[in-house]
Amino acid sequence: MEMNTIDNKNDDKKAVVVVGLERRFGDFLAVDSVSFEVFKGEIFGFLGPNGAGKSTTIRMLCGILAPTGGSGTVGGFDIRTEPEKIKEHIGYMSQKFSLYEDLTVEENIDFYSGIYCIPAEKKKRRKEWIIDMAGLKDHRHSQTAILSGGWKQRLALGCAILHEPSIIFLDEPTSGVDPISRRQFWDLIYELSGSGVTVFVTTHYMDEAEYCDRIGLIYRGKLIAIGSPEYLKTELMKEDILEVACDRSQDAMDQIGGLPDIKEVTLFGNGLHVVTGNAASAEKSIRNLLAGQNYVVTGIEKVVPSMEDVFISLIEAYDREHQKGIKDGV
Repeated sequence: MEMNTIDNKNDDKKAVVVVGLERRFGDFLAVDSVSFEVFKGEIFGFLGPNGAGKSTTIRMLCGILAPTGGSGTVGGFDIRTEPEKIKEHIGYMSQKFSLYEDLTVEENIDFYSGIYCIPAEKKKRRKEWIIDMAGLKDHRHSQTAILSGGWKQRLALGCAILHEPSIIFLDEPTSGVDPISRRQFWDLIYELSGSGVTVFVTTHYMDEAEYCDRIGLIYRGKLIAIGSPEYLKTELMKEDILEVACDRSQDAMDQIGGLPDIKEVTLFGNGLHVVTGNAASAEKSIRNLLAGQNYVVTGIEKVVPSMEDVFISLIEAYDREHQKGIKDGV
């Protein structure tokens, strides 16, 4: 199935279906004819840099923002004509902290229980589950403002799923929290997905894309690729990746980038990732260059590309095609 076509079979297995979705703000096209589908129980990641169109897309799917073109359904409800029904059946966690900091942990949960009209007999059970899930047993009476970023994040997630929705939308949920809190938050996402909940998450963290079942790569409002992390790394990444370990990596990066076989060089950890169309030829050129400049080389090997490698390669290919189109007057 091609990237921007929709398979109409097995509609009962799909939580989200989007066809040609578009959103304009005046003359600015923030989301440009995006099409994809998300299956029930799936963790679907929307990956892209800031300003790519991730949040605009998620707000349209949540019934918060009306599309200016295209169509779609969430949980079987039309994003154009049934936004209020969508809001009743989904959970939504915005990238900005959405709880009331002047209320205690319990008061925030009670407030959202009222918004979602949680029955009294169920309210206490759900409250205790959230407090336990968020690790806030010792802080249930604390003002929310004093909580750490990780605790606030888990509390916000708990409040978003108080009503036990079948689909949850998480917009940059781990932005601004430490790596340990990010890992703990993803453990919660796995638990939700394991219980059958569909998770749609936007992120600009490349490593988080590895946690998703499938990923949509969005850039300048366009969906430029979609598939599992493995598919994107093995099928869409046409170039080879060499990992180069040497001293003075910053200086080496600039020099390696000037070689004829090299398409891109980036810092990766303490070493370099080199994108090339021919790994064997490039390795020979790099070794000759570094030896001639007295670098200490501890290793050069072909590796499986990271999601960062894939994303950089795809957006550079997109930019090249875009610039070519401008020059050709397309």
